[in-house]
Amino acid sequence: MAEPAATPAAEPVLEVIGITKRFPGVLANNDIHFTLTRGQIHCMLGENGAGKTTLMNIIYGLYQPDAGEIRMNGRPVMIHSANDAIRLGIGMVHQHFMLVPQLTVTENIILGNEVTQGPFLDRRKAAAQILALSERFGLEIDPEARVGELPVGARQRVEIVKALYRQASILILDEPTAVLTPQEAEDLFKVMHALVEQGVSIVFITHKLKEVLAVADQITVLRNGEVAGVVAPEEASEASLAALMVGRAVILQVEKAAAHPGEPVLSVEELRVTDERGHTAVNGISFEARAGEILGVAGVQGNGQTELVRAITGLMHPLSGRILIAGQDVSTATPRQITELGVAHIPEDREADGLVKPYPVVDNIILNSYYRPPFARGIVMNEAEAVKQATEVVERFDVRTPSIYAEVGTLSGGNKQKIIAGREFSRPIKLLVAAQPTRGLDVGSIEFIHKQIVAQRDQGVAVLLVSAELDEIMALSDRIAVMYRGQIIDVLPAAQADRETLGLLMAGVHPAQD
Repeated sequence: MAEPAATPAAEPVLEVIGITKRFPGVLANNDIHFTLTRGQIHCMLGENGAGKTTLMNIIYGLYQPDAGEIRMNGRPVMIHSANDAIRLGIGMVHQHFMLVPQLTVTENIILGNEVTQGPFLDRRKAAAQILALSERFGLEIDPEARVGELPVGARQRVEIVKALYRQASILILDEPTAVLTPQEAEDLFKVMHALVEQGVSIVFITHKLKEVLAVADQITVLRNGEVAGVVAPEEASEASLAALMVGRAVILQVEKAAAHPGEPVLSVEELRVTDERGHTAVNGISFEARAGEILGVAGVQGNGQTELVRAITGLMHPLSGRILIAGQDVSTATPRQITELGVAHIPEDREADGLVKPYPVVDNIILNSYYRPPFARGIVMNEAEAVKQATEVVERFDVRTPSIYAEVGTLSGGNKQKIIAGREFSRPIKLLVAAQPTRGLDVGSIEFIHKQIVAQRDQGVAVLLVSAELDEIMALSDRIAVMYRGQIIDVLPAAQADRETLGLLMAGVHPAQD
């Protein structure tokens, strides 16, 4: 009896061979090898700073490598610009969309690649082509809709159609679920499978372990700019992938006892806040955060969470309503006055609101208490105490810095975040306002920060947790408030919350509605 024929190996459409990229003081990519085959979803997994985006920017022509080569369909190629990548059939959907809100879907997609009839723009023909593409791949977009009026998930579909319109056969998706509800993420995964069924090959960049295992055909894990492993999803688990990312075993579940809430520490009453353009971002919301509990605020980024946090911490003043901390009205208080009431703040924008980048690490660690004992005696700085405090924070929070005297602006994003967290957790507090507290951290550091947040709660601190990571909200919170278009549309006990319910609320749909 004849042996069955061996299944032929999938055809490589993209090969990265020995790519190395250096920036001043940083080896971002070190001898990276990577292969993408036709009709494959290849997940590039790693924490911020692992080298994922640098590698993809090299493939897309935005950076030039210092060593190594790129091959497509077995032949070496030179990619000096994004135009070169597009001509070779490579499309990239960036985490922050590159769309013009005032233009229609058709106008955005054909921008720079216009369809003409003689000297005139042929919008009708372009719209027909776009509609055909969207129907072929199940992308469901209206070519005549104005992009600024579309929900986030639809805007992402526009970006994907834009790449396909330029005849991309390789699609790079950079953190594509970062701004999506769970339902929108599920829709995206269906689209991805429809694309690969028609021969498109996808590189899916993410740091979310559940998503990798849900959609990947192959997984490459980067750590510190190098390939830590290449695994098949059926041979991997969240725990094994986390260990590859960090280099050690990680406890992924948040361990916490039941909360014992006390009196309200933070009270927000009918608060209205405008954004920097004068538009209403927070629209008459009221809630309380109590001592000894974690109140999570869930919602797709851009629904007023940023302005809410900035108002509570004194970085902007509300248009109306009141903010009370321990019974004291702080609606017009300064950040220092709020800090002195025992409020800790991990800001969403660490660069703008959390650090002074030209200052050394030691100064940033005492940034909100340098003028008080033990760091000052009158007008004289006590340098020894500052050094002692900085050394303890750096060791406890595993801050990777050449010295406590290094400029904080030279550190990686994750290390900057650790400095902020270490500073805020190292003094007595009543209220912790944590906005995206683990953004940019590796899973090991996330594990540590989560433990610290729970420890603060268990010591009687009221915690207001604002996070775009739904898993983080569900794991840490005792109650969950969902924000949509500047309003809190529901507050529910964490024990009664599931991903589907929260996802619907985040999209503005109450499950009780028909």
